[in-house]
Amino acid sequence: MGEHGKHRPLVRSAALLALWPGGAEACRLALILAMDVSSSVDAKEDALQRGGLAAALRAPAVVDAFFASPDPVALAVFEWSGRYNQQDLLDWRLIQTPADLEVAAAQIAASTRGHNDFPTAMGHALGHAAVRLDAAPSCLFRTIDMAGDGENNDGFGPAEAYAAFAFDGVTVNGLVVNAGEFEAEVNLIAYYDTQVLRGAGAFLEVAQGFENYADAMERKLIRELGAMILGGTAQAGHGG
Repeated sequence: MGEHGKHRPLVRSAALLALWPGGAEACRLALILAMDVSSSVDAKEDALQRGGLAAALRAPAVVDAFFASPDPVALAVFEWSGRYNQQDLLDWRLIQTPADLEVAAAQIAASTRGHNDFPTAMGHALGHAAVRLDAAPSCLFRTIDMAGDGENNDGFGPAEAYAAFAFDGVTVNGLVVNAGEFEAEVNLIAYYDTQVLRGAGAFLEVAQGFENYADAMERKLIRELGAMILGGTAQAGHGG
């Protein structure tokens, strides 16, 4: 596929978005990224994912995706682990210029881990994301981006979160970090497929180890930012 063809889905999304009946909204997408810092993630792995997220936000194709439409994206980021351990790393920021995106990336790159000894309370993290979305700017679409290397093992799970919090109109995508053997990877993919992904067009990316986190995050951001298509969304599926 040529250079122009590579970006055709983004161009199509931007063109269709301009025709959207609700186009008076201030932004096209409220995107909140959730980073797993549970005890299964060691210091080296945390550095790889924190730096990987910053690198993905700076990747040229991701920058292009952010600005494929004149309507900006609202971005927020938090880290999560135990049931009472969610820490905001980036409050809602309207990404209107490349300088705004660079400030966000730099803030993530400079952030430090709040906790390293708590389990994986994914349901509580989803609840936190839903509450944070309530404080987001008014946008046409709302997406939660759940990244992690394990299943829920603390507090209530994703199903209980989806029953207890407001997720109407929210898409939940996933990024599985495969840090174990093949069987563990398959089980975690199945868990995300059946328990975590939510909403029309929800999809999953897979990072083969934390060393691949930046590449997987870049793929996912490009796909999320280009998924706003009139009359439907991107088809669910796996990347990696």
